[in-house]
Amino acid sequence: MVFIVLHFFIYPGSNVYNSFMDEDTGSIGVLKNPPPVTRKLYYASIICDSVGLLLCVLIGWEMFLLMILYIAASKIYSWKRTRIKKYAYGGWALVILFQGAYTFLLVHMSAENNFSLDWFTSKNIFCMLLATLLIGGYYPLTQIYQHTEDKLRGDITISYRLGIYGTFIFTGILFLLACAVAFYYFTNWYYFKQFILFMACLFPVILYYFYWFAKTLNDKKHADFSHTMRMTFISSTCMIICFIILFFLNHK
Repeated sequence: MVFIVLHFFIYPGSNVYNSFMDEDTGSIGVLKNPPPVTRKLYYASIICDSVGLLLCVLIGWEMFLLMILYIAASKIYSWKRTRIKKYAYGGWALVILFQGAYTFLLVHMSAENNFSLDWFTSKNIFCMLLATLLIGGYYPLTQIYQHTEDKLRGDITISYRLGIYGTFIFTGILFLLACAVAFYYFTNWYYFKQFILFMACLFPVILYYFYWFAKTLNDKKHADFSHTMRMTFISSTCMIICFIILFFLNHK
């Protein structure tokens, strides 16, 4: 139920609301040439959020309240009167907190049916930190081809602030920190072989990162939509494979 709520209602609701507020004309998300923005997007976001919250009621009132906070964060990020998105570090911090740590929290609390303070164990806190670092490193790369359009709207994103080369370096540093946290996590609560599996699944992502960075060093035009979407597909696929394998290993 949480999977359905997030992927079919809450995430789409947040994305279309963000597009409505941004009035996107250039490439956004997985759309290279998005259709014209109309008020229908706003209504669609309200419908998605409402259905998602109604389904949360079936899970429990705790999930309902947690999801309201998530939706509120996504709205103040994009809404023109608050527009946290226009602040480089504030917008970045809000995104990585709610798409990283907070998303892990609400999903895992629901999976264990534990919404009390007892949930905040050292193990779960390290999971929140790992999720935050992975999102924190990846998110600036998703903004790397939008610098011109963001600047025209007055949105000084963290990627724009860092510049194209700085974004790649920043991402690399956070991924290194994420690997260090992953090593501590797996070796303390699971096994070293599971850390090796995690790194093996990340290896194609790391290879593509260096390939893309090298191309961009030669010509900045390669910091574009197509390479960003390819990075998204590779990283998402590798992580899905990683957790499917871990799931079966743990079950066995």
